[in-house]
Amino acid sequence: MGGCGLIGQHICSGLLKKGNVVIAVDEKENDYNAGKLNYSFIKSAPDNKEIYSDIFSKEKIDVVIHASCTVDNDFSPIVTDKQIAISAGCDSFIYEMAMNNGVKKFILLSTDQVYEFTKSREPIRETDRLKPVTNYAILKVEAEKALIEQLQKHKEVIACIIRHSAVYTHNFIDNLNAKITDPKDGVKFVSGTGQYGFQLCCVHNLVDFILCFVRSAVDTTYSGTYNVSDKHITTASQIIAFMRENYNLGTVISRSVGGTLSKIKNIFSKNPEEKENYRYLDLNKLEHNNMLDCTKASKIVVFRWDLNNTK
Repeated sequence: MGGCGLIGQHICSGLLKKGNVVIAVDEKENDYNAGKLNYSFIKSAPDNKEIYSDIFSKEKIDVVIHASCTVDNDFSPIVTDKQIAISAGCDSFIYEMAMNNGVKKFILLSTDQVYEFTKSREPIRETDRLKPVTNYAILKVEAEKALIEQLQKHKEVIACIIRHSAVYTHNFIDNLNAKITDPKDGVKFVSGTGQYGFQLCCVHNLVDFILCFVRSAVDTTYSGTYNVSDKHITTASQIIAFMRENYNLGTVISRSVGGTLSKIKNIFSKNPEEKENYRYLDLNKLEHNNMLDCTKASKIVVFRWDLNNTK
């Protein structure tokens, strides 16, 4: 599901290279994988029960990768209450149909936004407290809960929830841009020398993890939640250098962290866009360099991609 979005198209491509037969389901087709051996496309909205019922009843599907309702290049960063409701409605019947028709592995793409990002510099682990604040985080927490509920009836299914950071590739830079853009005035900025950082995820790290999980997860001991991201944080200075080398970045204003933070302190209560906009930059987090603890996922795959070698 979501097989033709930015993330989905790369997942499908990776699976095809490994010799898998792939059915991509999405509202719109693109030509990224069109014409490749063992690839087919089915057009469907995520809430079309009839089409999904037909797919699961007619096809022998071993693995489902649920990437629909995922924010990337084809899903607006503004997530509304209506979209949350649509997502919740389709999640439940997709889970039920998949598991009632013998799916062996189910992979759900979630987000690291579900976590409570504390003021400590301790890495964020899969067992840490959840505190979904943004609409997108709420959408994904509900998707996780619905999957876990369905798994209680199908304990034989090997299931994986991936909480990944905001993604990028060499050509997809929306999430990079957001990290150096003041949400209040839209100005590109850097604080100090830009040595504060962000946890990001190269799409190819995410795809590598999924491919390894599909291959290596042989029983339900692999089931669970996995943090997936780049191995190291990406600093603001690295983002600026990358953008200047590869794109027309324009002017970047130098600002002090203290001044910037004090200017928009408590902006959340005044600006609803922070809750609705997936890419909204919370400047209060600039001081903490929060990282995901990806130890669990690193037992399955080596995260080898970053801003220096992304493609």
